[in-house]
Amino acid sequence: MSKDNSEIITDIFNYLKFYTEYSGYPLYANEIKNSDSSFDLLNCEVGFPEAKDEVDIPVQERKNVKMEIVNEKPVNKNPQDFAHCDSLDKFNEEIKDCRKCGHLASSRNSLVFGYGNPAAEVVIVGEAPGAEEDKQGRPFVGRAGKLLTDILKAINFEREDVFICNILKCRPPENRNPLPDEIVNCEPYLFKQLELIKPKMILALGAFAGQTLLRSKEPLGKLRGTFHEYKGIKLLVTYHPAALLRNPNWKKPTWEDVKLFRKEFDSMKNQ
Repeated sequence: MSKDNSEIITDIFNYLKFYTEYSGYPLYANEIKNSDSSFDLLNCEVGFPEAKDEVDIPVQERKNVKMEIVNEKPVNKNPQDFAHCDSLDKFNEEIKDCRKCGHLASSRNSLVFGYGNPAAEVVIVGEAPGAEEDKQGRPFVGRAGKLLTDILKAINFEREDVFICNILKCRPPENRNPLPDEIVNCEPYLFKQLELIKPKMILALGAFAGQTLLRSKEPLGKLRGTFHEYKGIKLLVTYHPAALLRNPNWKKPTWEDVKLFRKEFDSMKNQ
């Protein structure tokens, strides 16, 4: 991946800053260990893959991409009654061929419904599937997914214990930001999933997840660091793992967020 000199210097600086500041955090130990070969300082090449191939970049980090935006009128926010869907499996069958966003449906390989424990006490909500998620039909399976797994393990959660899903069930082209109409079309699916799972807590990853669930326009910096409520369920907002792959400076606040999340979860369990 070619970069100009300023980008190379910035990447190297961020790497060295990350190495020195976060090496004491067991959460990132493997990443530091495996990252030594990622930087070819002699050739001034930084070994990150193209972001669009592996990770979704939330709004704070996403570069402008020129593309044609298809404006479609949102489908009725409550297009049908899902009362007959009394399990996640039935609900998945109900919506797996969804075509409310025709441009997304025509370009996807898979509708990424979600994955995990149908009776999970914790639900993780992200933004939208990326390229690898679209191929496999499962959320968070690329580099950002690997980091999410490490984060969960660091606070004593296994992926199989939680349920992981996204605001959008289809991948936006080039991993662009979800459009407002797409969110309107897809959010009833997320709300139904939460209704069926009945979690005790929700961890929202990134601004889109937090803003959608909280009906808020506040930026991520103001949403994170404190608990909110979604229909009586405690909710914490933090950075999306993909953002952490681009900006190591956000790893420390994310670690503080997830420790707070675990502490609150344990407190609720002991009540």
